[in-house]
Amino acid sequence: MKTLNRICQVLCIVFGLGALALFFFNFANITFDGKKATDLAGSVLAFGANTKIGDTAVTMLKSGHLLFCLLVTAFGFVMSIFSFKKKGLRYATSLFSVVAAVYMLVIRLSNPENFINANAKIKSSKEILSATSVKFSCLATYLTVALVLFAAFAIAYLLIDDKIEVLESKGAKKTIFARIGLFFRDYKSEVKKIVWPSFRDVAKNTLIVLIMCLLVGALIWLLDWGLGSLIKVILNVK
Repeated sequence: MKTLNRICQVLCIVFGLGALALFFFNFANITFDGKKATDLAGSVLAFGANTKIGDTAVTMLKSGHLLFCLLVTAFGFVMSIFSFKKKGLRYATSLFSVVAAVYMLVIRLSNPENFINANAKIKSSKEILSATSVKFSCLATYLTVALVLFAAFAIAYLLIDDKIEVLESKGAKKTIFARIGLFFRDYKSEVKKIVWPSFRDVAKNTLIVLIMCLLVGALIWLLDWGLGSLIKVILNVK
């Protein structure tokens, strides 16, 4: 089981690195006026860069969706590396990898124009370019698959490593699912202890809060008006 655990950890790092690298390759293709086209890397759409379409200088603005996904992937990859020494980081690795995989999966399965608004991303210095087509490249699919595998191996590493710790502790420690179940059972028992106030108490307390808000607001208004009047008098005297 330890060998399988180590394999999952290594594969998690490999696919995390692969996904991160794929951000710097062709992610989408934008066609302008039906004839001018450019291939855009995910990193270009994420951070923005200057490029050329023919003889036309073009400024690429940032894509918040890809920037978020790239940063989350980078954090997950870094966490996966440091998880060799600090096992607590395996939770962060799983979280970041799952978020990146789900987000990229939504992007890839959606209309590219929903996440890559070409008209908002292009500013030309010489002529106005209108985008007529936006398409994902095949590398965008590979990136999505790499992120899904990154998340899958991160979760597998987390669960297998947790199982190993439980076996080594000889039952002294509970598995992740057992701890989650215990949390919800404790939560349910604590909710039962809550004493809910009556409608009369709620109405009374709400009225008190509203009155106090009005009094404090009136006090602040009077203080502001008084200080403003004082400043006007001082300025007129000078």
